[in-house]
Amino acid sequence: MAKKRRHVYTNIYESFSDVSLLMLATFIFLMVTILITSRMAQEYEVPRLKAEIQELRNKLAAAEFDAQRLENNLGEMSVISEGGSPMARIIEAATFGRKDFDLFIKGLKDLPGKDLHLMIDASGSMHGLTSFLVPVLRTIVVRSGKHLSAITWYSDNEAETYTGTMGSMFDSLMSGAPFGGNLETMGKAFRVAARNAPAPGAYVLVGDEPSDDKISYSEIPSPVFTLPLGRSDPETTEEFQKIADKTRGKMLHLDFK
Repeated sequence: MAKKRRHVYTNIYESFSDVSLLMLATFIFLMVTILITSRMAQEYEVPRLKAEIQELRNKLAAAEFDAQRLENNLGEMSVISEGGSPMARIIEAATFGRKDFDLFIKGLKDLPGKDLHLMIDASGSMHGLTSFLVPVLRTIVVRSGKHLSAITWYSDNEAETYTGTMGSMFDSLMSGAPFGGNLETMGKAFRVAARNAPAPGAYVLVGDEPSDDKISYSEIPSPVFTLPLGRSDPETTEEFQKIADKTRGKMLHLDFK
């Protein structure tokens, strides 16, 4: 009877041993499968990722090249020379005569200091002027002999200030300003401009309608030279003259002949 019991115990031990070996073999099989799968994934994914990274690098290099070429082209437009110069083409594209611009620039020579900050109405009423706005502004800056330190646009109680190179600021203006909305919030614009950029020698305010919010003249740190554009409106002319007078600036005029 004892002999039979030992045989049963032996079979149980052998069964446990077989199960353990089977589990170990299963574990080893799974590990090998995972390693093989991981190695295959690496062999497939790594080249793909490298190719994507190289493609992104190529796109970045192309974008940097285009940006540099655009900046160079914009820089060439500001060169002043005689005859068929880039500046002459700007004036011609802006549909103004040379005499009109010389008269206008003569007024800008009265700007104090070494730099100026442009304040641009970017509401919907200015949308029709955008086709020649930047050439006009660039010509104003160059002919004034001042350094353009910042540009601030305003519309519908929103305003944003750009700094940097002249080309980058004008590019940001045309891509970032809405040229939409119906509120000319100049008061907000002057607060944003004073907060986001150092006080310039003078501000040059360009717009076609009076302000829709209150302007705190005591908070404007520099004289404002105002330029009403687009139409002859007594209310606009009166307010632009008032802004210039209150800040010890001057109202500028464009004579469209």
